[in-house]
Amino acid sequence: MAAPLIYLDNNATTPCDPRVVEFMLPYFYEKPGNAASRNHPFGWVAEEAVMQARDQVSELIGVEAREIVFTSGATESNNLALKGIFELYRRKGSHIITVKTEHKAVLDTCGRIERTGGEVTYLEVGMDGLISLEALDAAIRPDTIMVSVMWANNETGVVQPMQKIGEICDKHGVLLMSDATQAVGKIPVNPKEVGVHLMAFTAHKMYGPKGVGALYVSRRQPRVRIAPLIDGGGHEQGMRSGTLNVPGIVGFGKAAELAAREMVQDGQRLRRLRDKLENAMLNKLEEAYLNGNLETRLPHVSNISFRYAESEAVMMTFNQGVALSSGSACTSASIEPSHVLIAMGLSAEMAHSALRFSLGRFNTEEEIDYAIEAVVNGVNKVRGMSPVWELFKEGMLDG
Repeated sequence: MAAPLIYLDNNATTPCDPRVVEFMLPYFYEKPGNAASRNHPFGWVAEEAVMQARDQVSELIGVEAREIVFTSGATESNNLALKGIFELYRRKGSHIITVKTEHKAVLDTCGRIERTGGEVTYLEVGMDGLISLEALDAAIRPDTIMVSVMWANNETGVVQPMQKIGEICDKHGVLLMSDATQAVGKIPVNPKEVGVHLMAFTAHKMYGPKGVGALYVSRRQPRVRIAPLIDGGGHEQGMRSGTLNVPGIVGFGKAAELAAREMVQDGQRLRRLRDKLENAMLNKLEEAYLNGNLETRLPHVSNISFRYAESEAVMMTFNQGVALSSGSACTSASIEPSHVLIAMGLSAEMAHSALRFSLGRFNTEEEIDYAIEAVVNGVNKVRGMSPVWELFKEGMLDG
């Protein structure tokens, strides 16, 4: 019998929930209208469906429906927030603050802003992956227009203290933006409550379809304005032109509705499974280390380094029968070690030995048991072929 295929890479993307797919299907054929076509019933139906989805998404994060701007995904949302603010607010200043452990969608966008005359400060993190609030406070200058901090890290699951970050930004009168791609739908997220003024997130990280995301833009206290990246038609309140992806938006709305109802229960179950997996790895394998803060993190994510067992080699031993990641999906083609783990102070060797386990709604306990066995056997196999591991066991290398 063929070995099972087990998916534990839900931070890269989640399977689309069948309930979401079922809700989307009519909008591909039976209800094909363009939401901007307001002169016939097909357009009215599409517009109404988009309005319902906007309500569902806004309710999940506790904001007004008109504060939701639909995009093609979190990468576009991050670009729109950062470039849109920089363009519109640069008369006030051109300084932006972000963090070294951000996703490339933020870091590369900040790089583009630097090439067009902006200045960016990249905050360090500690070994636990958290920023220093004192360092953030000290980094804010009179010409600082925005702080951008990821709500929950995609590689380690570490959750930043957004409430305290919001208080610092409010004290200085600076806009706060957050890439909340990994947090929304997994843990309670309310940008208004913590003082976040712009927030990027996406459907496919919360059991919705790929190709649709959103940007929350505060309309009150303060009212935030952004310059559009895409011109043509004035869709989405003039902030994001282009024909709306009605089936995708409908699916996004349904996924948000399900997350609002099931998120807490899902989190409790996944935390139990994650803890089982972690305990097994740490008890059965020597020189295994958890990466990131163990108290403030997402309930479904575990990042573990196995010393002297390179992650790519370990994954080869189970022939992709268990889908894992050795870093962000967007950088997995690179042979460079994880920039997140390096920023946290890990050596290149330990970063190359890290595996990210990101569990999801459809994982079972049996799958976790299988994954534990596969990874433990894989690490032991790789170490068994390593002369460096042999030298370490003989006490000829330092830990």
